[in-house]
Amino acid sequence: MPELRRGPITDRWVIIAPERAKRPTDYRSESPEKDDPAKCPFCPGHEHMTPPEIYRVHDGNGGWAVRVIPNKFPALTTYPELGREAVGGFFDRMHGVGAHEVVVETPDHERDLADLPLGHVIKVVETYVRRLQELMANTWHRYVLLFKNHGPQAGASLSHAHSQIIATPVTPRDVRDRLEAARDYYHKKERCIFCDMLLAELQMGKRIVEEVNNYVIWTPFDSRFPFEIHIYPQYHSHDFTQMTSEQIQGLARALKRALGKLKGLLGDPPFNFVLQNAPNPVPRPGRPDYWATLQYDYHWHIEIIPRLTQVAGFEWGTGFYINPMPPEDAAQYLREVEPADP
Repeated sequence: MPELRRGPITDRWVIIAPERAKRPTDYRSESPEKDDPAKCPFCPGHEHMTPPEIYRVHDGNGGWAVRVIPNKFPALTTYPELGREAVGGFFDRMHGVGAHEVVVETPDHERDLADLPLGHVIKVVETYVRRLQELMANTWHRYVLLFKNHGPQAGASLSHAHSQIIATPVTPRDVRDRLEAARDYYHKKERCIFCDMLLAELQMGKRIVEEVNNYVIWTPFDSRFPFEIHIYPQYHSHDFTQMTSEQIQGLARALKRALGKLKGLLGDPPFNFVLQNAPNPVPRPGRPDYWATLQYDYHWHIEIIPRLTQVAGFEWGTGFYINPMPPEDAAQYLREVEPADP
């Protein structure tokens, strides 16, 4: 029977509709056709086809292992001032201040994160941390988002493995809602709502996929999409950029295994992953307490969202999602998969 679910973080209802459920084999996706390597701007030897690089990880043989470049068509870019102003006395406007970077995760045109050796995935995660640290050093960057689009249905315009980072001059509304829920919970109980939720999930166990190197891979109670996966550090931390070397290595293994399980179960599904991190703790003029409790009440995590169903009129009209795969079943299916390259 269908049921409505709402989790403790977002004020959002999800409809779990198991009567619509399919077997995992019905969700399997073939790998999308790869772009022509001869025309791919992310392949080695084609560096002239991209803007000048910002950062690179050397491969030890004169080449590169990971490369960071400005997006050729940036959503936001550099301005000399914010340019905040009212329009017509009613609307608000400001310059499109920010940054938009592309992380080319590997020189190998054919392989994605799930296929790469663990040592290489560690280099990718280290690059994520370094670039977020650099962008957060700019006080105009109120929020920095790391995300990956894999496959055309997930918004990827190029098949070569890459992810993106966008810095914005405002804290996005969805992020602000999570922050406020976490702050309110901490004010009431003096505990992190994410830590409490994770502890409850570990005690129940039925939505836990795997524990890996002090990280938990699980399918959330209010999953919006089939086989939605979250990765949480078991240690409390509000800021992704404060990870130690050991924690980076653990996250790289957890991320590789989570993506490998999805690939082993579903073929090569299109997906997005998003880092939910704390905003930049920039002092706000006249608001000294703005996000002052972040280090106590927020808990960074990664959300992996396979794009197996479509968002249509009902979702746009209500804000509800309809998920035909109960997360308890999704977790069971994923537990049974051992990635081809763990």
